[in-house]
Amino acid sequence: MPNLSIQDRILIVGVTPYFLEKGSFWFEKNLKKILQARKTQPFWQDNTLYLEQNQHHNFYQFLRKLDELGYEKVFSVSEPGEFAQRGGIIDVFPVNSRSAYRFDFLGNRIENIKELPVKIKDEKSAREILKKKLRSQKLFSDLKGLKSGDYLVHLDHGIGRYDKQLIVNGKYYYLIEYAANDKLYVPVGLERKLSRYIGFVDPKISRLGSLVWQRTKRRIKEEVEKLAKELLEIYAKREVADRPPYLPSDEIDKQIVSGFQYEETPDQISAFEDIEKDLRKSGPMDRIVCGDVGFGKTEVALRTMIRAVKSGYQSALLCPTTILANQHFQNFRRRLEGFPVAVEMLSRIQKKREQKKIIEGLKQGSVDILIGTHRILSNDVEFKNLGLLVIDDEQKFGVKQKEKFKKMRANLDVLSLSATPIPRTLYLALSSFKDISLIQTPPLGRMAIKTYVFPYSQKIIKKAIDFELSREGQVYYLHNRVETIEKVKERLKNLAPAAKIGIVHGRLKEKDLIGIMDGFQKEKINILVATTIIENGLDFPRVNTLIVEDSARLGLSQAYQIRGRIGRSNIQSFAYFFYSKKHISSLAEERFKALKEARDLGSGYRI
Repeated sequence: MPNLSIQDRILIVGVTPYFLEKGSFWFEKNLKKILQARKTQPFWQDNTLYLEQNQHHNFYQFLRKLDELGYEKVFSVSEPGEFAQRGGIIDVFPVNSRSAYRFDFLGNRIENIKELPVKIKDEKSAREILKKKLRSQKLFSDLKGLKSGDYLVHLDHGIGRYDKQLIVNGKYYYLIEYAANDKLYVPVGLERKLSRYIGFVDPKISRLGSLVWQRTKRRIKEEVEKLAKELLEIYAKREVADRPPYLPSDEIDKQIVSGFQYEETPDQISAFEDIEKDLRKSGPMDRIVCGDVGFGKTEVALRTMIRAVKSGYQSALLCPTTILANQHFQNFRRRLEGFPVAVEMLSRIQKKREQKKIIEGLKQGSVDILIGTHRILSNDVEFKNLGLLVIDDEQKFGVKQKEKFKKMRANLDVLSLSATPIPRTLYLALSSFKDISLIQTPPLGRMAIKTYVFPYSQKIIKKAIDFELSREGQVYYLHNRVETIEKVKERLKNLAPAAKIGIVHGRLKEKDLIGIMDGFQKEKINILVATTIIENGLDFPRVNTLIVEDSARLGLSQAYQIRGRIGRSNIQSFAYFFYSKKHISSLAEERFKALKEARDLGSGYRI
């Protein structure tokens, strides 16, 4: 008998085209929304099951429901979408999970829920197989199990409320009701015009024949077509655009290089060489520098921006958050002190008068390097001669945002920085629209972060904090609930009375955020209690302990990114991921396992 992992609650979703488009992590991320929608939304009530240990549930109704959800009865489960029954035991392989589960019934009570040692290695392939089954066997109809009151979307008329199926003059029709008691009769056989409304809240219903739906469809279609056309035009223009090659390296570049406190890694040197080749060409650069967290992408950006300034161009660095923009601004100011380079920062936290002065400097050309958030994308921001755009954490920006400057200037050089390239980015890189440089070698002397996963323990937390403070270091304490973050601060005060504790989260005013982070950087604070706002690119070498509460709620990539906020020096760093024993799913366990396995420097590409 295999050793089975005990679970306390499981979500099972139907074998539907909509659900088969979603990965297993999507269901975990949206579980709260799904459970809330199950209370009011017929689609979620009909197409999902949420089962808990010790829950009373009719055994035979469970079997019937699995059949209604499209699950196939087999002798022994091995693939998603299957279930098996032996006596009072039902095994199910949910399509929203990477593992199968066993339900032990005692009468009509679920006595135990256990995870089976039956898993899928390739979730995508398994879903494709299920989709083919649906198409070939016609196991599922989008309108199966329709009940009065369900919302339907008609391709031509928009969202209405299904009433019933009826016969008119010997023909079958679906009766759909719209606002003001308008009715639409859809012949059976034209189901291709109908689809389920899938949403977490009730939709707004308009009158039949009103222009609302047509306008909505037309607007979306026009926006998509416009964006596609703009992208094609942008890349077509960039294919034939040219600009003078950048000036070669000189004494200023050598001084900038000598001011770098770390020894360059082989991959950094390779990235510099790739960019150097781009800058010597007459066509615009469009390169992604992809490097793991803390591997020196910012230094590559800084040197490239200096090259642009020396060649007579202005440079802009676009950041996803004000905190990150401010840190880059401080670092650039420090590195370029004594050089004839004017560096400014632009964000919404600045006074209007200050913003206006900086924007005027951009127009006149007195500002060489601008670092900022989305604010620099505003229409009132104009450059005299923008030559280089650097996008940090480029996956955090949408297509329109990233392409805006290219639209204004076809020969603009673009350098994107990313630790986790999104699929669209990889596609562009592979299809030769963009070039890619990989920084996979860690800085010299950098040590891998020691990672631990524990059930929540104040004893371990206290020990970790005491050790870090004893070596005069700093601690990130991640608590991702703003409502209770003050209570966590009080709890930490009791654990570490001598500690200087600060709090940051997304609801703080940006000025307050900057002030607290500045205090943390100057070591006026040695424990920073934070939400996931610290995820983006912050670099504090003295922070070498990370403590994460309720870490099962984090996605794998997010957990990896947050862990990358520490270990930025040659001091051994430690990451502690705590979880609640009551709320640990098999998926969370897999993520923890992957996180611990990805302990080597540069392993982020495998996540």
